[in-house]
Amino acid sequence: MTITTTVRPYQSYVYAYPHKTAYHALTDRPALRELWADEPKDALSLYLHIPFCEVRCGFCNLFTRIGAPEGLTTAYLDALERQADAVSEALGDGARFAAAAFGGGTPTFLEAAELERLCDIAEKRMGADLAAVPLSVEASPATATADRLAVLAARGATRLSLGVQSFVDAEARSAVRPQRRADVEAALTRIREAGIPVLNIDLIYGIDGQSERSWLRSLDAALAWRPEELYLYPLYVRPLTGLGRKEAAESDHEWDERRLRLYRLGRDHLLGRGYEQVSMRMFRRADAPSTASATGGEDYACQTDGMIGLGCGARSYTSGLHYSFDYAVDMREIRGIIDDYVSRPAADFGHAEHGRAITGDEARRRHLLQSVLQAEGLEVAAYRARFAADPAEDFPEELARFAARGWLDPAAEPGRLRLSAEGLAHSDALGPELFSPAVRAAMAAYEAK
Repeated sequence: MTITTTVRPYQSYVYAYPHKTAYHALTDRPALRELWADEPKDALSLYLHIPFCEVRCGFCNLFTRIGAPEGLTTAYLDALERQADAVSEALGDGARFAAAAFGGGTPTFLEAAELERLCDIAEKRMGADLAAVPLSVEASPATATADRLAVLAARGATRLSLGVQSFVDAEARSAVRPQRRADVEAALTRIREAGIPVLNIDLIYGIDGQSERSWLRSLDAALAWRPEELYLYPLYVRPLTGLGRKEAAESDHEWDERRLRLYRLGRDHLLGRGYEQVSMRMFRRADAPSTASATGGEDYACQTDGMIGLGCGARSYTSGLHYSFDYAVDMREIRGIIDDYVSRPAADFGHAEHGRAITGDEARRRHLLQSVLQAEGLEVAAYRARFAADPAEDFPEELARFAARGWLDPAAEPGRLRLSAEGLAHSDALGPELFSPAVRAAMAAYEAK
């Protein structure tokens, strides 16, 4: 099947809005105590960021560094404790957490004893009851060791997300991800033995040399483990990454068409094998246990705010401000930000330093984005209750354009705005079209570092 629109289908993965490239230095450095004073705090999400990986994949533009010199992970956890104390004090009494997640980087880069300490930070310093709320953790095959998994299972992890990307060794090498299928299978064995209720496997389509046949091989290899969730990611080649320095093997148009073919093949393959589509990327086994997650990134579908992020790559959300530390992709810049983070005294963690104010218009855009990019779509009544208007009144031109392209589902039940199958397929084109002019300008002005 060919692309039926001139719009490029793969423009930007909208996992958070606004993106951190739209953030700027906050010259007034507002105090966290003031930012959170009037915010609802009875159902917060907690995200702890670990910015270390054993290797950096060729497609990765996440905030992470390769390895850690001796003593750095200890110094990082020390800083995380200082930040947790400052944030907990700023939140005051009454803060309650409804979900938690450890992301990165690779949280399981930490050794077992360090993971225990990480859990203690979440529980003893922030007050999150990890045994009582959903806890999602990201891992890689090399770091999913039995002792680490035992810690996570004992501390209440309900979901383990494993970055596999491909079960075909040649494709993994092409994506600059050194791993062997035998090692991946061994890690999956250990995960299942650990008894964590939900296993998610990440796969990537669009890798150089990947065919429809090899894509199905990877999908079937993953399905053999009956994962409760599968994420299918289109490959992106971004500046300052390993693949970003390689010459393209095909034209943009050819690559777009190949990725769309592989996406549709993967989608239909999973739908035919007992999985339900949750978003363009996420598929859940129909009989899987329900464990809501609060990831800092992947398909975080919370339309409201109340996210507490700890760690130098985490972001936090209040109703009026999204904030974080500085952002970078280049390894030298990342190392500098991490070094600055671990050297900070506790007093420096009581203020927001980089962020973006969320106006009424941006809140509307975020709610629409976070809802409509999910397969279940947007409940118009909920939007109206929050903003005293219908989305068609706030975004008439955008929604008319999406409908003209066949991206909206005309068979959606009354009171629900939902994407069609092709609309979901073009999520990475539709999402960016809902960015505000101000956010577009800020992102365009950002100098990659």
